[in-house]
Amino acid sequence: GRQLPENQPGGKIGPEYVLFTFALMATPVNDPEHGFCRDCLAQQKPAARRCTACGSPRVLGHPELYQLHVAHVDCDAFYAAVEKRDNPQLRDKPVIVGGGKRGVVSTACYIARIHGVRSAMPMFKALEACPNAVVIRPDMEKYVRVGREIRGMMQALTPLVEPISIDEAFLDLAGTERLHGLPPALVLARFASDVERQIGVTVSVGLSYAKFLAKVASDLKKPRGFAVIGVAEAMSFLAEQPVTLIWGVGKVFATTLERDGIRTIGQLQRMERDELLRRYGTMGDRLYHLSRGQDTRTVHPDHEAKNVSAETTFNVDLSSRDDLAPVLRALAEKVSTRLKKAGIAGRTVVLKLKTTDFKIRTRNRQLGSPTRLADRIFETGLQLMEKELDGTRYRLLGIGVHDLSDVDRADPPDLVDVRAHKRGQAELAIDVLRDKFGKTAVETGYTFGRGRVAQQQQPSEREEDFRD
Repeated sequence: GRQLPENQPGGKIGPEYVLFTFALMATPVNDPEHGFCRDCLAQQKPAARRCTACGSPRVLGHPELYQLHVAHVDCDAFYAAVEKRDNPQLRDKPVIVGGGKRGVVSTACYIARIHGVRSAMPMFKALEACPNAVVIRPDMEKYVRVGREIRGMMQALTPLVEPISIDEAFLDLAGTERLHGLPPALVLARFASDVERQIGVTVSVGLSYAKFLAKVASDLKKPRGFAVIGVAEAMSFLAEQPVTLIWGVGKVFATTLERDGIRTIGQLQRMERDELLRRYGTMGDRLYHLSRGQDTRTVHPDHEAKNVSAETTFNVDLSSRDDLAPVLRALAEKVSTRLKKAGIAGRTVVLKLKTTDFKIRTRNRQLGSPTRLADRIFETGLQLMEKELDGTRYRLLGIGVHDLSDVDRADPPDLVDVRAHKRGQAELAIDVLRDKFGKTAVETGYTFGRGRVAQQQQPSEREEDFRD
């Protein structure tokens, strides 16, 4: 005889309705014989194809649904989704976020992907595949801001959140059922709905007992997906998959495995650990365990960035110091700005160059102390770059710092270069002026009036900076 709460505006059923409904049901919330609707979260009978409460076809059920707690959450076509959110006129159009004709695709919306556009694809190939696409330059500050909003929502679910990139993270919700009054699967489904409603982008969720399989699951039903891989099915599921599904098996290693007659994970499952170790060393151990769904890695909330970097693809190939040095200076300033905002410094400077035939050269130098100053990053990078100026023409230039640490020991007084301290102080003063009057309020002799030969190019959503 109790009356149900009314639905929320727009026909959506809120979390309070779900909790009220579960309270009325004799069936426990975590009954493995029952699933739930991903839209209204109402509990469903095992054979239900559509939600009995709201009619949605997005009904989720799995024998281990309420036992699993390790999740991977990945935003769907994140950069493009943010742009479509901010400009509703783009909703039904193919959108590519990336550089100009000589750049690469940072991400593409799912409409563009239907035409064959993929992340990290050269822009000219992407436009050949989808000539009607709307191309938008990356706005990393905006994407980082939105990513932080979503991460904050994750951290409200559990303290065990391990960011992998700007738009994806692992979560461990073990022990949170008492806090939320719901099992992890329902908490994650509600979270996905909250992100879509509050932030305006969609996410896909993978739920399993281990990080490896949670990551695999999040890719299975994109976009707006929610997939589950349990313990009982792990071996049989993996057996049918290609070896490239295993973390660390790239094109080169996959070729090695294929040369040995190994194409599927099922073939690895039939091999002994000693044989895999003998053939492939430490990688063989990884193949043995992951092929069997064995992954003991835990979710670490203190996961930190490995490097801070910036790179540019040129509109025309460059080879001279006069053309490359101004671009290098501008990139060093961008890296320095990011370091200062994050309150970190790096001890190893890494230079990246890509030749006209797409071969990558990386050079690095470890400094005597960590730095966050554009002056030190640029000067070190310039010395590395000058050794590569042998007439080779380059289509891309990048600079970054590795070995990150806090700023406490960064940029101490230099007893050899006594003017370095003054340059550092001058740089910090310039930063203040730029914050107040804009980035171009003060420019160095290297960058003033230059930079027209290059276009800023951000890496793909899933690319590690300076990954070959």
